[in-house]
Amino acid sequence: MLEEFERYLMNEGKSINTLKSYLLHLEGYYRWYKDSFGEDPVKLYRQNILEYKAYLQNIKQESAKTINAKLAALVKFNEFLQEHGVQPDLVVSKKDYIRIQSQVASPATISKQDVEAFRQKVLQNEGNRNFAIVTIMAYAGLRISEVLNLKLSDINLVSKELVVKEGKGNKQRLVYLNSKIVEAVKEYLKDDRKQTEIDYLFVSNKGGRLDRTVINKMFNKYSDVITPHTLRHFYCSNALESGYSVHEVANQAGHSNIHTTLIYTNPNREKMKNKAELL
Repeated sequence: MLEEFERYLMNEGKSINTLKSYLLHLEGYYRWYKDSFGEDPVKLYRQNILEYKAYLQNIKQESAKTINAKLAALVKFNEFLQEHGVQPDLVVSKKDYIRIQSQVASPATISKQDVEAFRQKVLQNEGNRNFAIVTIMAYAGLRISEVLNLKLSDINLVSKELVVKEGKGNKQRLVYLNSKIVEAVKEYLKDDRKQTEIDYLFVSNKGGRLDRTVINKMFNKYSDVITPHTLRHFYCSNALESGYSVHEVANQAGHSNIHTTLIYTNPNREKMKNKAELL
């Protein structure tokens, strides 16, 4: 059943990360079900879903965000079972999600000074390739998967544009580049890029496709707080402070929902704490 569900997700065009997340969460439900009832589930029952949700809340004491992610996998699985005639009814929906209070403070937690210091460490210790990668993340807002999926033909250093063809939800978007990115990529292409048959922009030292674990290890090596995701937060916040409109940031960052972008218009946590002292 899980293999059929995986094919169903692939046919829907779900990203690899989404696919892995759904399967991981569904496997967790299967384990809980088997531990509880001694057999694998054949279909979903409303009572079981509610018991599982209570188990996650009260026994596992997981966060609302984590529980909602697990319920989302079950919602999609329920949809799959219905379409394949296994299950006639809808027993779990988004209405079962735990309501999460909207974030008041901006999720951006690092300053431009932090970012520049990090970029300099990478330049001095890692060379032009990794420097170009972190510069694109910080000043174009790309996800790590989007950066590593860039092809040579996707970037135009003359017009200062790049095309993200494999963004979240398989949505394509045009992203505008600043001079920092252009110069960083130029230096990388001039000296560091291996001659290889593959047309990915960033290649490994052996000439193959660059793996994300290599980049994650680099982030862990040079910072305890800066990650690919915090660089994306920095981009959104910095772009708004630099005069971009909310819609422009949403377009450049590839946000499917404008409300995701709106949270960056709020002050960051430190500014909120400073305001609290004024009370």
